[in-house]
Amino acid sequence: MIITDWYSPPATPNERFKATAYVLGSMLSANDVKVSIFRQIRQGGDWVDQPVDPATTNGIEDRILARAAQLKAAGQLNG
Repeated sequence: MIITDWYSPPATPNERFKATAYVLGSMLSANDVKVSIFRQIRQGGDWVDQPVDPATTNGIEDRILARAAQLKAAGQLNG
């Protein structure tokens, strides 16, 4: 499991993101990686949850799997 801290892009300091990635298996299939993205915006001094486009989460999962496949092909990843 990988959990990030909250991150606010410099261009949008009233918006922040946090991600959690679960590696559920070693077969490098879509079922082996689950990513959750959390997004908040600041409203009146409070952070308020906002929806995240599912395409964003799916895209990150795809990138993780693609990079893992590259590492495996290069012999830098076991499994």
